[in-house]
Amino acid sequence: MQSVSHRNLPSHALLRSFECAARHESFTQAAEELHLTQSAVSRQVKELEETIGMTMFRRVGRRVKLTEAGKRFAADLAVDLENLKQSVARAIAAGERNATLRIGVLPTFASRWLIPRLGTFLNDHPSVEIRLETRTEPFDLTRERFDLAIHFGKANWPDARMNKLFDEEMLPVASPKFRDTYSASEPARLAEAPLLHLITRESAWIDWLAMKGITHKRLPSGRYFGQFSMIISAAVCSIGAALLPRYLIEMELECGVLIPLSDTPLKTHRSYFVVSPAGDVNPQVNAFTRWLISTTRRVSMTPFTPSS
Repeated sequence: MQSVSHRNLPSHALLRSFECAARHESFTQAAEELHLTQSAVSRQVKELEETIGMTMFRRVGRRVKLTEAGKRFAADLAVDLENLKQSVARAIAAGERNATLRIGVLPTFASRWLIPRLGTFLNDHPSVEIRLETRTEPFDLTRERFDLAIHFGKANWPDARMNKLFDEEMLPVASPKFRDTYSASEPARLAEAPLLHLITRESAWIDWLAMKGITHKRLPSGRYFGQFSMIISAAVCSIGAALLPRYLIEMELECGVLIPLSDTPLKTHRSYFVVSPAGDVNPQVNAFTRWLISTTRRVSMTPFTPSS
């Protein structure tokens, strides 16, 4: 690969024009967004193509389309520009004498477990700013400039330091009305009642019923949802019975809008982890990791109380 000197690097103006034109696949719309003329954007994109030595756009009728090379460069550039924005945000935070932790989180875990307890950490670390962003799959922490992530699954995140928080146990629950209507405390009756399924875990109810000696050749009847938060709402509204991780429904169990249908949980083979870049030494990351681990240990011993 040829080395690129600073003298040969395209200017920010050229990159900005290309990024905008690539996003819209239109020089005219890019010009409107950047407050330039259409010819100025076209000229800057042409200059970038000459600098790099590749054609980024091809004309299709009166519009322009990205070439394969253009698509790859646009995707890489989008990440690089986001990293640049994050670097500036970090510098501003440092100038304000605050440390910012950028954390990738699972949406339901964040809203149902992490955020209600987050005030405790913030009270103890008033100089730390928290930025939570949704991520559902492993990603390159260093490349995307994340300090931490919450991972659900197995200990299989490459190039990362992983600390286990807790295993997952799913509890069969329903509203009192649903339990009484379907006599759902009896596993055999529950198997015939409407059940709520997470799309990514369609076999969960089959596995739990099998533990009770009830086998099904096909999935029990019910409704399917894409997130646990949807299933929680459906269960509270008596639409069906649900298999839910206990830590996601602490408030509902405490106030009685959801009740356990059995004291036998379904133990899965996956766990929750707090993940940080391998080899990274960051006092704020270490502090947040220690807080998460200590909090998960206390949860199993004390009742849930939202932090203020």
